[in-house]
Amino acid sequence: MSQNQSLTRTLVGRVVSDKMQKTVTVLVERRIQHPVYGKFIGQSKKYHAHIELDGVGMGDTVEIAETRPISKTKSWMVTKLVSKAVVV
Repeated sequence: MSQNQSLTRTLVGRVVSDKMQKTVTVLVERRIQHPVYGKFIGQSKKYHAHIELDGVGMGDTVEIAETRPISKTKSWMVTKLVSKAVVV
């Protein structure tokens, strides 16, 4: 591994809840191929992520990185805002 590569895992997902203080719920969706049938299946998982910066709300796309456990359910932190939600 080179010097510039980070060892922390990062994921990109959509914020589905911002009702907690300094915590957002991020839904990460991914597509995997079924091992036997070969059909692509959509899988999703929700992560609680710690957030210090303001301005992130429902529907925004964010990048989260794995960190030390912050609480019982939080071991991810929002690292950057990828895109804002489109207001209709």
